[in-house]
Amino acid sequence: MAAHRALPWQAFSRGLALDKGVNNIGPMSPFAVDALHALGITSVGAERFPLQVEERDLQAADHIIALQEAEHKLYLQERHPAWVNKIEYWHIRDCVPTPAYNPLEEIARDVQCLIAHFSGT
Repeated sequence: MAAHRALPWQAFSRGLALDKGVNNIGPMSPFAVDALHALGITSVGAERFPLQVEERDLQAADHIIALQEAEHKLYLQERHPAWVNKIEYWHIRDCVPTPAYNPLEEIARDVQCLIAHFSGT
């Protein structure tokens, strides 16, 4: 989305506790890959595996978002306590999209709001 607006921003994703979750193995969710492709982001494919966040990732970031505060704040307190209050927490559930709730649509909406906020539009 930032590239489409010619903004010099880049986003990346990292996991907080890959070792704790059986759902954090394997490639990206096919739902996420399809949603990215629908947005015109075709350089991402199913070969993208989760990456564990490292201190240098946090230090290099200008803005950090965790998608589900109830889950991620605990992991941050355990592994990166200095960062707990430096992160913006969204309240997006990690689940398979359904007609009643699609977390990918919610993420896209929040990212659009974030871009508007930081670009002043």
